[in-house]
Amino acid sequence: MSENMFCFQCEQTAGCKGCTGKAGVCGKTADVAKAQDDLTGALIGLSQAVTGGKVKATGKTTKLVIKGLFATITNVNFDNDDIKNIIDEVHKENAGAASDYDMNSLWGGDEDIRSLKSLILFGIRGVAAYAYHADVLGYSNDELNDFFYKALSSIGEADFGMDELLPIVLEVGEKNLTCMALLDEANTKTFGIPAPAKVSLKVEKGPFIVVTGHDLLYLKELLEQTKDKGINIYTHGEMLPAHAYPELNKYPHLKGNYGGAWQNQQKEFDNLPAPILWTTNCLMPPKDSYADRVFTTEVVGYPGTTHLPNKDFTPVINKALELGGFNEDKEFSGINGGTTLTTGFGKDTVLGVADKVIDAVKQGAIKHFFLVAGCDGARKDRSYYTEFVKKAPADTIILTLACGKYRFNDLDIGEIGGLPRIMDMGQCNDAYSAIQVAVALAKAFDCSVNELPLSMVLSWYEQKAVCILLTLLYLGIENIRLGPTLPAFISPNVLNFLVEKYKIAPITTPDDDIKTLLNR
Repeated sequence: MSENMFCFQCEQTAGCKGCTGKAGVCGKTADVAKAQDDLTGALIGLSQAVTGGKVKATGKTTKLVIKGLFATITNVNFDNDDIKNIIDEVHKENAGAASDYDMNSLWGGDEDIRSLKSLILFGIRGVAAYAYHADVLGYSNDELNDFFYKALSSIGEADFGMDELLPIVLEVGEKNLTCMALLDEANTKTFGIPAPAKVSLKVEKGPFIVVTGHDLLYLKELLEQTKDKGINIYTHGEMLPAHAYPELNKYPHLKGNYGGAWQNQQKEFDNLPAPILWTTNCLMPPKDSYADRVFTTEVVGYPGTTHLPNKDFTPVINKALELGGFNEDKEFSGINGGTTLTTGFGKDTVLGVADKVIDAVKQGAIKHFFLVAGCDGARKDRSYYTEFVKKAPADTIILTLACGKYRFNDLDIGEIGGLPRIMDMGQCNDAYSAIQVAVALAKAFDCSVNELPLSMVLSWYEQKAVCILLTLLYLGIENIRLGPTLPAFISPNVLNFLVEKYKIAPITTPDDDIKTLLNR
């Protein structure tokens, strides 16, 4: 606690213990880390004022809380001034009704209490991201909104022990399920039902824009504003599933996907002759070679880059025309050499062929399902997930979602009865689709989800992965394999509780884990 900063909310945290120097591994500086802690403390103080009846929460108040939580997720906002402006907004909303919570009392407190409160805090940061995406499409949920205040208030309660905190940890998972369902409704009613789509990795000559992040509305707005301008649009990272939505895929200048997962951006964007638009998190500190081509929206921010606050994409359009793109078509490939990616196997698509899937299981053509999903990251040991998919027996199906799929989604591992063995279900928030498929299969086979021939092998990086994991635990899902490392904020006692109650375990080797899971 004597160092300049303390942060251990993401998987890449220094030494798997915590970033404590002048900057975090993500590039966040100590002053930004302090500002984010101050913002969190202000949000906790505001929430205690709301739950204590001193402040009446309005729609504006809740939007501010969600915005503040979202801004503190890893790789969202690196701009100290932006964070301080949000703090000022919170203080105005609070109107002196309560004091800010001192985050040092959390980071320096009892490790088990810190662990549980961290699960709550980091979990609701992830939930807030999904709530934010739903809200920009006009969808919200009062019960969910009320929970943000309850959860934040619990972090500031000095006398809360494990008995009080554990139920709230699981309630984060429950409310995240509600939130993911809300976002699924918002996306499908706005952009249509996703359908399988084959996406090219080739970039055609001429001006283009790369769109990264998660927010589909901003992609839609950009596609509208670039119609008939001779500019092609390419997705990146978690925007890949956009190609599956009919209201987005209908634009002929939405051409394909450029690059892979977020951690490769500094290499992939180096000297790229095109601008990059960030719609949400997964921003890394840009290199000088492309910093002038970085454009951000909403809560995303980095000092010195161009921020577009009002969905007016004229600056990014002009930059694309100025740079001109490549002089000839460029052929790119995925991490394993594949030149196309297939996405769009959401719950509606998979459940639409449920009879075919069930028959294949009953006839023995499909012996097991593996959900190999989650965040990607820079650690070399994440190659585990590539090897796992390569070594999975030919009579198994790989369900996947989120950006961890870039480790293997360009592989061609064949089909079973006309069904592709790799099915990309979408973004991280589309874990809701995977859950609905699992529930439907359990109903069809008249068993619990834990009795299905289904195993979850997950990778995590940031806080949205935390809330999804808590949702799975809330649902009672057992035998989850988690990697590449276990969260630094989980204490030994809390870890033992998770192991004993849910049989959660760290990944080992692909061969050993496949053998263990198939014999379960």
